[in-house]
Amino acid sequence: MSRPRPKVKRSRALGIPLTPKCVQYFERRPYPPGEHGRSRRKDTDYALRLKEKQRLRAQYNISETQMRRAFDDAKKVEGKAGSNLVMLLERRLDAVVMRSGIARTIYQARQMVVHRHITVNGRRVDRPSYRVAVGDTVSVVSRSRTKTPFIVAAEGGFAPDNTPNYLTVSLPELTVSLVAEPSRALVPVICDEQMVVEYYSR
Repeated sequence: MSRPRPKVKRSRALGIPLTPKCVQYFERRPYPPGEHGRSRRKDTDYALRLKEKQRLRAQYNISETQMRRAFDDAKKVEGKAGSNLVMLLERRLDAVVMRSGIARTIYQARQMVVHRHITVNGRRVDRPSYRVAVGDTVSVVSRSRTKTPFIVAAEGGFAPDNTPNYLTVSLPELTVSLVAEPSRALVPVICDEQMVVEYYSR
């Protein structure tokens, strides 16, 4: 199994900072890693589509299999497949936990879910890929609230600059509800989703 690339190098390769810590490194070296990182070369259409797909995957920290499954589901929903894909990914449990400010990064959110700190409608869920439905309430279990990350979260330490209006969040209570389908225009991911559709439709 290949070793995952360090987040800073991966951020530079994809052209987006994947964590808050990566921002300062990315701004200092906003070009791909390696000796040819500064050289400008024109990417092929395939390479551009592949990069957009990898960008979207990285922002949700999902496998290729999970990405493909989400795309197949997106095609079954009425509307644009690209917008549907982002909407379905945004409804992942780990994404909701991160977007609410309960977790600082998607990596931390995934860990919180896997370690059974998170409930949906009062029931523990340990699958980051669990798809939250409109009307569901996500919370931190009572016994976990005294742990340092959740104390920081409750005090607003991980709060985003802007919480999307498809979420209703109470950080002091460590709860978040999905109150509407995530509209693509409101989802803060950096991606040309149409190029992702073209990649999978080739």
